[in-house]
Amino acid sequence: MNTHQTFKIKGMHCASCAGIIEKTFKKTEGVHSAEVNYGTETAKVSFDESKTNPHELSGKIEKLGYSLDIPSAEEMNMSPEDHASHLGLNQSKKEKLAEVTDMRTKVISAIPLAIFAALVMGWDILAQYGVVGEMSYIIKEFIHHLLPILATYILFVVGKPYLLGFYRFLRYGKANMDTLIGIGTTAAFLYSFAVTAFEEALRPFINVDYQYYDVTIVVITFIALGKYLEARSKIKTGDAIEKLLNLQAKTALVIRDGKEIEISVNDVKHGDFLIVKPGAKIPVDGVIADGSSFVDESMVTGEPMPAQKKIGDSVVAGTMNTSGSFTFKATKVGSETLLAQIIKMVEDAQGSKAPIQALADKISSIFVPIVLVIAFLTLGTWLIVGSQYLGFSQALSFGLVSFVGILVIACPCALGLATPTAIIVGVGKGAKEGILIKDAATLEKLHKVNTVVVDKTGTITKGKPTLVDIQNLSDIKDNELVSILASLEKKSEHPIAHAIVNYAQNKNLATADVSNFEGIQGKGLKGSINGNEYFVGNVKLIKDLGIAFDASQVEQFTAQGKTPVILATKEKVLGFVMVADEIKAESKQAIADLHKLGIKIVMLTGDDEKAAKHIASLVGIDDVVAHVLPQDKLAKIKELQSQGKVVAMAGDGVNDAPALAQADVGIAMGTGTDVAIESAGITLLGGDISKLVKAIKLSKMTMRGIKQNLFWAFIYNIVGIPLAAGLFYPIFGWLLNPVFAGLAMAFSSVSVVSNSLRIKAKKL
Repeated sequence: MNTHQTFKIKGMHCASCAGIIEKTFKKTEGVHSAEVNYGTETAKVSFDESKTNPHELSGKIEKLGYSLDIPSAEEMNMSPEDHASHLGLNQSKKEKLAEVTDMRTKVISAIPLAIFAALVMGWDILAQYGVVGEMSYIIKEFIHHLLPILATYILFVVGKPYLLGFYRFLRYGKANMDTLIGIGTTAAFLYSFAVTAFEEALRPFINVDYQYYDVTIVVITFIALGKYLEARSKIKTGDAIEKLLNLQAKTALVIRDGKEIEISVNDVKHGDFLIVKPGAKIPVDGVIADGSSFVDESMVTGEPMPAQKKIGDSVVAGTMNTSGSFTFKATKVGSETLLAQIIKMVEDAQGSKAPIQALADKISSIFVPIVLVIAFLTLGTWLIVGSQYLGFSQALSFGLVSFVGILVIACPCALGLATPTAIIVGVGKGAKEGILIKDAATLEKLHKVNTVVVDKTGTITKGKPTLVDIQNLSDIKDNELVSILASLEKKSEHPIAHAIVNYAQNKNLATADVSNFEGIQGKGLKGSINGNEYFVGNVKLIKDLGIAFDASQVEQFTAQGKTPVILATKEKVLGFVMVADEIKAESKQAIADLHKLGIKIVMLTGDDEKAAKHIASLVGIDDVVAHVLPQDKLAKIKELQSQGKVVAMAGDGVNDAPALAQADVGIAMGTGTDVAIESAGITLLGGDISKLVKAIKLSKMTMRGIKQNLFWAFIYNIVGIPLAAGLFYPIFGWLLNPVFAGLAMAFSSVSVVSNSLRIKAKKL
């Protein structure tokens, strides 16, 4: 029997770990497919239960340093929502925080030692050139005995993962970044230890004055710091799922046997009649059977105005009843509800495998064996060929120097620092600009984006209704017109009424007492002020009253997505105001700047098509898709990706969460919901879309810095390895002493870090 399961994975350290685990699973009998995601630390595996099981799969990777977190029988019987929550967390918060705390402790303990080692290294080098004097004999002897102790702690405690990476490479032939770091630092340490332990015995053969404990200390400390920062940034991976689950009502008020009974939402059945009171969450999907209300459906539509609901209208789980009570019949429960489907879509999008793998991890598979082969061939060549011309003692000395020099200069310090240092600086610069970046992968992907998909409400527009136009058709003043409207609308619970009242309050307009107030279902309201009767509502109300009014006067506004609110007496229309969601001041310029970067803009919205196209035309958006639900937005993202587009999605609502997670880069506006922010890789504080332009520029700048860093990291190896091997010795008499190999390695790291720091000074 075939089964599909998603497991959490423990022990993953880098992107190449995902590749190792995936290849191991695919080679296992009974496994049909496997997809391992380093970002979410999960594995989606399809396998034949008659041939293998989760415990056997875990056993296959345990010898490589990884393991599956296999759900217990209790977890297997969880409800769909609870099961989604379980999978949404890469590790429990407690486990992850404990891991990061342990890493932090080790890094803090290592940094002072690295600084000390670097100072010693620098002093020795400067002393050779007479820049500073030699250390006193007592200090030199003290350091001579202290550095081995410090290096032993760093290598075997802080650097334990890298030693294990080296060991597993030797035993199983599986190489990752830990392997590279382990080989380089171990070679430097063992050479130094041999010199320290057998100093007098080795003195006739090699120069015992040079030791490389400082190399071991500095390399491991910097790499461990980068790993710690990476781990810390991943703690909140599962928060989006958690916040979505919090939208689900915990209980429901059900009518059974003629009585109102409060039960768990998990016990609601198809066909149950449920009562929803003002301020309560709707527990499941259904159809209204009695009553009416206004329901905040922003989690589904993204629109700020609550929608009016009456008998026969559909309601969905997780939305909020803002006013009035109603009874509805349950049509979808449990995993069938729209909210549950949104949770599932976010989970699938987050767990899908990104088509990106770090360059350093790709190179690691061939870099390690090539360096080792070169090192051993060099030693052998010196012993066989060199001894014929120089004698065995001299050839052995040169051979050992070359062997260690190759491994030291090829130590992947600069390679390991190339990406994290640029990312750390880039992310820090972004934070100062109000651009919060969740992880390095997001920043890396962003520079390739050629299509940006935006939501209308809260992204291009402000996200809340405001009074935007006043059309006065009488001899009274505009302020008096708005004052009368606000006086009447104060009695209403409709969100449009709030926009009018807020406008009056901001203008400090006085309101009057209203008598004989009465709501007119679906049309408006009426009331008396100082003995004068007024009517407020839509065009249908005015027509029903038989008042002469040319409806074409409001059509030009409604085509722009504005909602008219008409004020009239029994005899005539006094005027009307228009309520709409205003365009953000920065939207037009931001779209123009994105176009300059060669990026196409697509707007997806649940709003009316005419209104959406009008907004798009005002700001210069290229394409518009209206009347879309969350699953439609997700489908559009997938469609663009299937066309080879690299897509960034900018939104601020819960309804955007699946699309934000599916997009190559999800961008949340800081004024949006917590779920949208946690589903996205980038958050723009203040909801300022102009920061999106800066974010893309920052990504391009950072990636350019990374490529330059990688160039410098490899150029030292390309030039240094042949020099360290003694390739130029027969011609020019050049032989790279290990101390200079260490200097070159250290300088390569300095150049990489310095180049990364240049990003700070550049203007976005």
